[in-house]
Amino acid sequence: MDTLLSVENLVVNYGAVRALKGISLEVKEGDIVTVLGANGAGKTTLLRAISRLVPIKSGTIKLEGKELSKISAFQLAGMGIAHVPEGRKVFATLSVEENLNLGFWSKRNEIKSLEFQKNKDWIFHLFPILKERRKQLSGTLSGGEQQMLAIGRGLISKPKILLLDEPSLGLAPILVQEIYQVIEQIHNEERVSILLVEQNARKALAVARYGYVLETGKIAVHGTAARLREEEHVKAAYLGGARIKSVNN
Repeated sequence: MDTLLSVENLVVNYGAVRALKGISLEVKEGDIVTVLGANGAGKTTLLRAISRLVPIKSGTIKLEGKELSKISAFQLAGMGIAHVPEGRKVFATLSVEENLNLGFWSKRNEIKSLEFQKNKDWIFHLFPILKERRKQLSGTLSGGEQQMLAIGRGLISKPKILLLDEPSLGLAPILVQEIYQVIEQIHNEERVSILLVEQNARKALAVARYGYVLETGKIAVHGTAARLREEEHVKAAYLGGARIKSVNN
């Protein structure tokens, strides 16, 4: 597999605080890679840096070999990067359908095109409840439905890579299971590359091929999901000392 996204020696500061301390990772085409870590480890900062939402002190970020450090955030969607932020961040006063339309904004001149309608039908196939609630204000949806909408909004332009920030956060176990089934489905059916940030290591390592463990802004350990599931530090810190079963390995 060719490398789609590469991050090398990435440093990000928040004032005097160094949030990321030389992070390097890569995502190959058609791959699922997860970044694990506790609250405050720098996971969200990493995704926001890739999306150009926070300034970079030093290091490089490349998509298909193209340097992104000078690219504006609003241009990234047109280049094939979609970011589903922590906490969903749906537009509460807009309908479900209007939120999806905004996800296609980088191709806004094609909003009435057959491609857009096909992509919207695909989102409604993935999340039937969104089709049922397409005219409903998104702020009135449940937390799980808002997460489905946020993922659908990110996917509707058929990105090259989807950045997913804590998709299981605050959801009931049955909804977490549903969300992760969709993550596997979009990967298997469409080969969308995914960079998945999670505190739920058990779920993340069950779908990812490769993983990085981020601690206080640095990569503490990385390797295949199979290796990380057997890594003593990972088991003790993130898996409760228990072994988990993979759906991929």
